[in-house]
Order: sequence, then structure tokens, then C-alpha cells
Amino acid sequence: MTTTLLETAYKAIDDKKGEDIVVLNMEGVSLIADQFIICHANSGRQVQAIAKEVADKASEAGFGTRRIEGMDMARWVLVDLGDVVVHVFHKDERGYYNLEKLWGDAPMLDMAEER
Repeated sequence: MTTTLLETAYKAIDDKKGEDIVVLNMEGVSLIADQFIICHANSGRQVQAIAKEVADKASEAGFGTRRIEGMDMARWVLVDLGDVVVHVFHKDERGYYNLEKLWGDAPMLDMAEER
């Protein structure tokens, strides 16, 4: 069984204890990506660790990373993997930006069902 980019990124976040992981199906909603993964961490160091793990695991699985933004400040790090964009927030910032509400017309995917 081949592991998809979405599964690879989700597992990397889960392995680094990312919290409240939400996957939005952006197909037909946005041209930016097919899926958004949104999560948060309790410290800047953990935000950076999650983002790095996502990029590393994607690379190990043969997927490229287009860019990573926000690592220095570690308040909101965006990892652009192409079809999947990962948003790793510091817990204090997540509610402020509230991407789930901003993209409220995008259906949520249940990754437990995908496994």
C-alpha cells in the first residue's frame, strides 16, 4: 500500500504531538491546494519541530517541499507540499486566525476513516 502525501504529513504531525489536527478538503474550494492540514502546538519550539518533521517525512517519502514560511517567529508556520498545505500554529494564534471558519465551505476529512 502506498502512503499518500496527506497521510505522510498527518502522521508526521501526530508523531510530534500536534494538537487538534483538522484536515480540510479544498478540492473545488481553492486553487491553492487539494487539502489543508491545520494544527497547533504549545510552544514555538514545538511548532518548529512539527513543521520540520512534516518537511523531513515528506522528503523521505519522495514528496517535495515547495517552501516553508514562518519558522523564525514560530507563531504560524506554513509548509507548502504542493497538493497539501500544512498550517502549524502556536496555540495562542490559532483562534485568532481561525482558518477553519475562514474556509468554512471546505468539508473536513476524517483521517481515522482514511487509515
